[in-house]
Amino acid sequence: MIRLENSSCAVSIDPETGNNAFSMIAGGHEFIWIPKPWKPPALAGIPLLAPWANRIEGDSYSANGSRYVLNPALGNLRFDANHLPIHGLLAFASGWRTLRQDAASVTSRLDFWKFPKWMAQFPFAHSIEMTHRLQGATLEIETAIENLSAEPIPLCIGYHPYFQLAGSGRDEWTVSIAARQQVGLSEKLIPTKERAPVAAGPVKLAGIALDAVFTQLTGEEFAIKGKNQELRVKFGPKFPVAIVYAPAGQSFVCIEPMTALTNAFNDPSAELPHVAPGETWRESFWIGATAGV
Repeated sequence: MIRLENSSCAVSIDPETGNNAFSMIAGGHEFIWIPKPWKPPALAGIPLLAPWANRIEGDSYSANGSRYVLNPALGNLRFDANHLPIHGLLAFASGWRTLRQDAASVTSRLDFWKFPKWMAQFPFAHSIEMTHRLQGATLEIETAIENLSAEPIPLCIGYHPYFQLAGSGRDEWTVSIAARQQVGLSEKLIPTKERAPVAAGPVKLAGIALDAVFTQLTGEEFAIKGKNQELRVKFGPKFPVAIVYAPAGQSFVCIEPMTALTNAFNDPSAELPHVAPGETWRESFWIGATAGV
C-alpha cells in the first residue's frame, strides 16, 4: 500500500489492485466508498477503465479500419447484465510498479505491452503512467499513455470513482452536473443519437436513480453536497464526457471522467481521440473534499 498524507488529507493507493486510490480521508471523514469487506471483482474506490471504458456493443470493435474480435476464452473480460463487455481489462491489474514517490505524490507505470492476454484483446502496444498528487484536501490523478505501437491507439478510457459523504444520508445529497447536454441511451445503455439539455441547478437524489451520460461539459466542477460536506470533481479538457451513476438504494455517487462516449469504437459519429505512434497523451482530473463540521 502507498499512503500520501498532509495536515488536511490522507490518500491510500493499492498498486496490486489496479493502482486504485481506495481511501481519501479529510477532516476525519472518508470520501471514497468501498464495500466492506472489499474483494475483487467488485468495483470500488477509483478504478481505471482501460483500454476501453464502459460497454462495447457486441463481441468486437473497430480500430484504424480493422475489426478486432474479443476472446472470452482468455478469462479476462467482464460482462454486464446484457452480456456486453464492460470496463476494460485493468481495473484489478497487479502489474503496476512505482517509479517515483515523495511525500506529496507517487507515479506508477503499467507496461500493457508485456502481457499477452491483454494484447490479444487490444493489440496496441502502450504503457500507462498514473500519478497521484495530494495538495491540501485536493487529489489530482494524472494519466499518461505512451503509444509504443506502429499504429494510432484509439483512446476510449476513463475512471469510475465511487464517492460518499458522511453526516447525512443519500436522500439529503444533491449533485451539480457541469454539462449542457445529456446523451440518450438505449435499453442496453448504449448511446443513441438523441440529446437533451441539462437543467440548471443541483439535482436532488431523494427518490431517484441516475445512470446518465453527459457531453458539452462547462469546465466547472461537478459537486456532491450533503448537510455538512461537499465533494468536488473537476475534469481536464481531454475528458470531454462524464457519466454520473447513483443507483437507488446505494450510499455512493460515481462521477466518471471519460475520453469518449461509451461504445465509441463502434460509433463512426463519436469523437474518438487517438494517440499517434511515438506520442504520449496526458490528462488529469481533480477531487476536492470539504469536510465541514
